Amino acid sequence: MARHGGRGWYGQVVAAALGVTAVTVAASLWTAQAGPVNGRAQAGTPAHHPAPKAAPVSMGIAHASDRGARGVNITIDDGPDPVWTPEVLQVLKEYGVKATFCMIGPQAKAHPDLVKTVVAAGHRLCDHTVSHDVTMDTKSEAYQSQQILDAEHMITEASGGVRPLYYRAPGGAFTPYSRKLAASHGMRPLGWNVDSKDFERPGTTAIVTTVKEEMPNGPTILFHDAGGDRSETVAALREVLPWLKEQGYSFGFPVR
Repeated sequence: MARHGGRGWYGQVVAAALGVTAVTVAASLWTAQAGPVNGRAQAGTPAHHPAPKAAPVSMGIAHASDRGARGVNITIDDGPDPVWTPEVLQVLKEYGVKATFCMIGPQAKAHPDLVKTVVAAGHRLCDHTVSHDVTMDTKSEAYQSQQILDAEHMITEASGGVRPLYYRAPGGAFTPYSRKLAASHGMRPLGWNVDSKDFERPGTTAIVTTVKEEMPNGPTILFHDAGGDRSETVAALREVLPWLKEQGYSFGFPVR
């Protein structure tokens, strides 16, 4: 999986993340997405009131769709963003498509209304770490844990208790440790098959062409709703979504 470099916008995210203390589990809630959850106590939680943790899932990196061979997964990274996430949500609504939103922890914390809107529309949540460090696979296990679990906590709090069901490593920088950790918290590691390259803003036509040419690679398509002007992404989705339907694809979620 290609790594995205040169994301100056994430400097602000890193700054926002400073001072965030590592947490070991997210809030305990029974949610439509995650179902009943159970596990060990959070640090500082009295022993007689353990903080539940989601049931573990496979630590294998998911690429397939739960809709089978003709299924396709739309995944949206780096938000939520107050300008572009609503635009993306509107296009998805127009075409009746559900997507998976891979959120940056501080972004979710800053825009809880958008996180709740994403959930209310029937989309799924994905943990995309605290600071989008594409070199996470070179860092200590303690650092990886902080990045993944703090973001999980922020997203779950912002959503009103709905847990992220997936974990996507920034730039695909997974490690055996990060995959096992995420899976133990009920978050299936999530890859992609088709990189739309929309982050580079190559033009709407180029984005659409890339998606069409790479669809034989597999069903999970990567788009972005933050990190800069995403107008090309919105325009590309308006072309890609109906084209995928015309090709006989149905829209689903990554396998769990």
